[in-house]
Amino acid sequence: MLKGIDPVLTPELLKLLMEMGHDDAIVLADANFTAVRYAGGKPVLRLPGIGMARAVQAITSLLPLVADEIHPVGFMQVSGQPDAYRSALQREVLAELEPTFLAGQSAEPIERYAFYERTKSAFAIVLTGEQQPFGNFLLRKGVIGEPLRP
Repeated sequence: MLKGIDPVLTPELLKLLMEMGHDDAIVLADANFTAVRYAGGKPVLRLPGIGMARAVQAITSLLPLVADEIHPVGFMQVSGQPDAYRSALQREVLAELEPTFLAGQSAEPIERYAFYERTKSAFAIVLTGEQQPFGNFLLRKGVIGEPLRP
């Protein structure tokens, strides 16, 4: 254990977050997600027993979201529902994330199969213990640093 590090973050997950570069994406997936198939050999880490909202809270305590894009976060749309539909889980996670967005930023709803396609180019997948279907999110890493010097 380390001071100030959320105990949900495993050593493997901390290493992975450190290795990610600017604009790399990490998929946070529910327990039903076909992670190994879509990972294509990239890392698949597991947080069994940890729900999505808790996983997002822990990861974003360290991971800055990309600042130079309109959609730093994407989430899987629920199939068979109107485009504006958000499940209770999606609303909870988005409420956790929205305070970190800059002016003009928002989360992007992504159709199910398009989400799978984007997963293929992600840096890694974190398979949580979340049992709510369509509880899948994609976070794009930003930077930490000083403003540019004139």
